[in-house]
Amino acid sequence: MCHVCSARYVPHLSTNGRSLWDVPTHSFTNGDIITEPRINDEIRTPQLRLIGPKGEQVGVIATSVALNLAREANLDLVEVAPNAQPPVAKLIDYGKYKYNEKIKAREARRNQSTAEVKEIRFRLKIDDHDFEVKKGHVTRFLNGGDKVKVTIMLRGREQSRPVGGVELLQRLAEEVEEFGSVESQPRQDGRNIIMVLAPKGKKVQTQSEQRRRGAESRAERQARQAARLNAKREAQAAAAEAESKVSDATANKTSSQKTTSKEGSNA
Repeated sequence: MCHVCSARYVPHLSTNGRSLWDVPTHSFTNGDIITEPRINDEIRTPQLRLIGPKGEQVGVIATSVALNLAREANLDLVEVAPNAQPPVAKLIDYGKYKYNEKIKAREARRNQSTAEVKEIRFRLKIDDHDFEVKKGHVTRFLNGGDKVKVTIMLRGREQSRPVGGVELLQRLAEEVEEFGSVESQPRQDGRNIIMVLAPKGKKVQTQSEQRRRGAESRAERQARQAARLNAKREAQAAAAEAESKVSDATANKTSSQKTTSKEGSNA
């Protein structure tokens, strides 16, 4: 049963032998709206404009003739423009088409990564070591393609002299300018002074670069592992060859001793 229009799913066997259960027969009273394209015997129009599997224009032909062509080519007749006069249909492998569309949608979702806003908080009286640690976090977030909201928390009398907080934020911005730029200048918001840093590259580009570097590092590790494995095999082969030579020498020596002993007994 379709959750959109309460239409029943009709079991349908395509022309190339696949069973298609995912194409409901929709019936709407507010217009001809179809969530999935009509295929094969679901196309009810007497005529249609047919497009071949390679994009060639076949022309306007009877729907029954188009269905016969689809069966002969082991393809599906898919309605791609139902509102045209006459409707336009194409000969394609519908199962393969759906699979490719799923792959495209997955790639589009992966490339639509949105930048997050990370937050780092400082005290006005922060020592140099803690400042360097916080700066490292900011750099890491910017390299990851995310924005960083930097907050200086003021206490007591510090609120009456916020200049020190502004100077601290400006110092941070100067030291990380290689990785990001100031999107929002330092401003006082109640007890806090806030500044926003933005990365220089988009998150998608940063993720692509990270994936490329990860692939390169994996390739290097695999190359090192292969080199170690080959060296180990060569060492084992050399050891086996040396052991074989020792065994052959021992056998020859034993044979010579036996021959000498036999000659002495005969004499």
